[in-house]
Amino acid sequence: MNKIVAQTLILAALLPAAASAIAALPTYDYKVVRSYPHDADSFTQGLLYRDGFLYESTGLNGKSSIRKVNLESGKVLQNKDIPPQYFGEGLTVWGDTLVGITWQTQTGFVFDLKTFELKNQFAYPGEGWGLAQNGKQLILSDGSATLRFLDPTTFLEVRRVKVTADGIAVDQLNELEMVEGEIYANIWHTNTIARIDPATGKITGWIDFSKLYPEAGKGRNGENVMNGIAYDADKKRLFVTGKLWPKLYEVKIVPRKH
Repeated sequence: MNKIVAQTLILAALLPAAASAIAALPTYDYKVVRSYPHDADSFTQGLLYRDGFLYESTGLNGKSSIRKVNLESGKVLQNKDIPPQYFGEGLTVWGDTLVGITWQTQTGFVFDLKTFELKNQFAYPGEGWGLAQNGKQLILSDGSATLRFLDPTTFLEVRRVKVTADGIAVDQLNELEMVEGEIYANIWHTNTIARIDPATGKITGWIDFSKLYPEAGKGRNGENVMNGIAYDADKKRLFVTGKLWPKLYEVKIVPRKH
């Protein structure tokens, strides 16, 4: 995203160590299981794993695309450019389609999963940041503290939840992924992932990735931030990366040792 935000306020609101009001929430660490090559020119906005391949959406006007990627090599196997007037954002799979959203143009696209042929186009109000699905609805983030649940056929809003940490609204929710019944959400411009109860919107814990990629936030205009979560439900593998990162990481979430 390209909005200017006060980083000190974000960190004070989000990081458990910085705000006593949410200190009771557990913070988790991670172990790197393996790293894989990742296209360092990919402005990653959406990421998912399906049938042995990664699918990725990239952003920036004139550079947005959807891609099918070989996990082991990082090679782009299939690519479709998004029209240049659109800033690509979140991506998820629904049946035999890929559903993608755009930032400020209130436009979403439905592509054939195999051919990437455009099958449908839809509209939604407000901004689009992240996209995931829970088997029943699509889940959309828009940079606020609200997650919207959409009917996957009509794309109309079914319900919404406000994401909170001990009663404090948490915004800047970006890329989303369903992981074992929880929503994992990147918090924009931080190295933190929130674990969210989809029924209540309550954050159940934080995952601290501050040591994963030390160059995060130091690249082009500071936008090479962590963004991208994919889950292989069959093998219980979690993958994370960031915008313009040269690597994608398979990680295991572990309790923090005190």
